[in-house]
Amino acid sequence: MRILITGGAGFLGSHLADRLLSDGHHVLVMDNLLTGSFENIAQHQANTRFEYIHHNVSNYIHVSGDLDWVIHFASPASPVDYLQLPIATMKVNSLGTHNSLGLAKAKSARYMLASTSEVYGDPEVSPQPESYWGHVNPIGPRGVYDEAKRFAEALTMAYHHKHGLDTRIARIFNCYGPRLRTNDGRVVSNFICQALRNEPLTVYGDGRQTRSFQYISDLIEGFVRLMNVDYHEPVNLGNPEEFTVIELSELVKELTGSRSKVEFLPLPVDDPKRRLPDITLARKLLDWSPKVDLRSGLANTIAWYKSRSEVLSRLS
Repeated sequence: MRILITGGAGFLGSHLADRLLSDGHHVLVMDNLLTGSFENIAQHQANTRFEYIHHNVSNYIHVSGDLDWVIHFASPASPVDYLQLPIATMKVNSLGTHNSLGLAKAKSARYMLASTSEVYGDPEVSPQPESYWGHVNPIGPRGVYDEAKRFAEALTMAYHHKHGLDTRIARIFNCYGPRLRTNDGRVVSNFICQALRNEPLTVYGDGRQTRSFQYISDLIEGFVRLMNVDYHEPVNLGNPEEFTVIELSELVKELTGSRSKVEFLPLPVDDPKRRLPDITLARKLLDWSPKVDLRSGLANTIAWYKSRSEVLSRLS
């Protein structure tokens, strides 16, 4: 198949490009490198089934030739990014979603949207099933991402119902692994980089808030399985094991042998207290559940960070 991935030079998109190329498909990566990196896809430059298109999908999209899939992954995805880039975040999830849906319609292609567990906001229900409508502050600092993704889901479903577009919606819960940027701002990358440098591990609030962590290979397998089923409503993809932030910090310190201490900072506005997926639907529909345990996934991720010059240059 010939497949376009918007945001394909980012963390998730580049790993999906790897998988689709290894499966024999022709992959076009479209990215303006706002938060992505060409380094993530540079290994494919000599591959005749790979193309890179430098473009901001918030602007009109033109792609020559047929497409079998349009996969819309373009968006800032960490709090650091979308708090610094609030308008760009809203544009790529509104205008960018509209443009990519329009392209899929014009090419008679199937379409997959990367949505997020952030559509649930600070949930009052745990674990969160796809039927839960969420608890989101639309005018809070996180609203630029939460509401933009909720809009993107609504627009995707509108194209499905109005135009008969063959769509998929993946609601992605916390994911980690190699290629997660050192300055990404998410808790796994923060802790690993801080631990390797023997800097204080910054814990927001009392550290008793919980998260679930899925390794990148598990999520990529979920995407591929979702592409191969006839289902159009959102599907949670996440790890149903729940860990407190403090537990994560202790495990990272153990695996890195770090001398870091924990530093407690104020909890950010609207930071969710629990984030835990109900993956009953994914298990039934996709025969999918995460396989990589947190200890193994963190060990792989730490090894990757140890190879990064921007981490090594600041080691104590």
